[in-house]
Amino acid sequence: MLKKILILDFGSQTTQLIGRRIRDLGVYSEIIPYHSLPETLDDVWGIILSGSPYSVNDAEAFKVDIPALIDKRLPILGICYGAQLMMDQLGGKVQKSDTREYGRTHLRIIDESNPLLKGIHQNSQAWMSHGDTITSLAEGYKTLARTDTIPTAIYCAEDKPVWGVQFHPEVQHTEEGNQLLQNFLDICGAEKNWSPASFVNMTVHELREKLGEDKVLLALSGGVDSSVAAVLLHKAIGQRLHCIFVDHGLLRKDEFEHVLESYQHLGLNVKGVNAKEYFYKHLKGVTDPEEKRKIIGKGFIDVFDEEASKLDDIKWLAQGTIYPDVIESLSITGMVIKSHHNVGGLPENMKLQLVEPLRLLFKDEVRRVGIELGMSHEMVYRHPFPGPGLGIRILGEITPERVRILQEADHIYTSLLREYDLYDKVWQAGAILLPIHSVGVMGDERTYDQVVALRAVSSRDAMTADWVHLPYDFLAKVSNEIINKVKGVNRVVYDVSSKPPATIEWE
Repeated sequence: MLKKILILDFGSQTTQLIGRRIRDLGVYSEIIPYHSLPETLDDVWGIILSGSPYSVNDAEAFKVDIPALIDKRLPILGICYGAQLMMDQLGGKVQKSDTREYGRTHLRIIDESNPLLKGIHQNSQAWMSHGDTITSLAEGYKTLARTDTIPTAIYCAEDKPVWGVQFHPEVQHTEEGNQLLQNFLDICGAEKNWSPASFVNMTVHELREKLGEDKVLLALSGGVDSSVAAVLLHKAIGQRLHCIFVDHGLLRKDEFEHVLESYQHLGLNVKGVNAKEYFYKHLKGVTDPEEKRKIIGKGFIDVFDEEASKLDDIKWLAQGTIYPDVIESLSITGMVIKSHHNVGGLPENMKLQLVEPLRLLFKDEVRRVGIELGMSHEMVYRHPFPGPGLGIRILGEITPERVRILQEADHIYTSLLREYDLYDKVWQAGAILLPIHSVGVMGDERTYDQVVALRAVSSRDAMTADWVHLPYDFLAKVSNEIINKVKGVNRVVYDVSSKPPATIEWE
């Protein structure tokens, strides 16, 4: 296992960004719930305490034993809530501020000689998000920087490797946030041990140890996540990996045949299963998004279970679960944003253990690993596609006819993105079939047909996303082609919502 920076998650929406920034700086990081600190920390360079939606003064606030943590004698960096939590337990004071700070502010540096502030300039912009503030420091701690409205923006212990910042260095709005995090890594003595090559070597070694001579059944979806997982597992265990690619009737147009051929060219041991009728039958009449996800998820399990029963001695099911899947399925606060059928384990009667080799990777990291494994650019940089497929892009009931309509519209959209050299400039794009009809006129006849929404977003890791400003002439072309060529559609709209508050998918 790689030595790492350990991030204790107190529920902040930006905790994942801390992990990303550390990895971007070349050092392996892991995020764990605040209450899950391992007994031994021999493989840890240092510890970061994240922010939180709570105030340290809330009765339900998440807390750890700070003095005991400091006794571990590892460098510690508290960020926002993490900084306040340390002061609250060490004898300082944290109180509700008369002037809350949200957004941009500027640092007034007091002690430029401190190693955490190396390369941080006077008046550097920082991003604040807190209603409480540290009004006095505990004995043995001193202020390194303030802002115009709070007395302590950065502090440190005088004789221990402990620092706290009341802003968020992990967000892009903090101008020299990466420099501050790099300084903390330098303080920790952390070595640059994180790269696609190191991940491949580490994971292949771990998979061989974990799986031994066992056979593995892999749930392929056609997307980059499961494809990279397949190639990674194939590198580790070869033909003992058995891949199942299910056509649930909710794939893109002609995708089943095209992707199946691509997998076979990779040398994978793959079987295609046509299960359209199974899924259409169980989805008939269902309109609730969560129920659709659960039916599709259960359907995958049922199909894999049936296929596994045809193979001898299958002991593991592999899935292409990645970090955002895990994060959004169950946050530290226990609030589910949306369920993922490939997160959360397997039913007891399946009798297979779960292996998820990409579980700690963000999407762009998965792609870099895919390139490291020698996969083609076209396969690795395909747009993300949800496991439930078009099932969550067809709002309302799923029928074969509605699937046909969306497949045709989506095919026109994605084909024109490639033709206009826009495909690789967009993180994710797709068409959505809305559960409404719109009045229109075609020739001399009045129509009352369906509406297609187009979605295109830019993102880095799917935790946040912004809508893409596609050229008007391109959108006009797509709209015209869809309305003229897809029977049943008479109106096309473009989604200009960002995440947050909207999600990338509509369901």
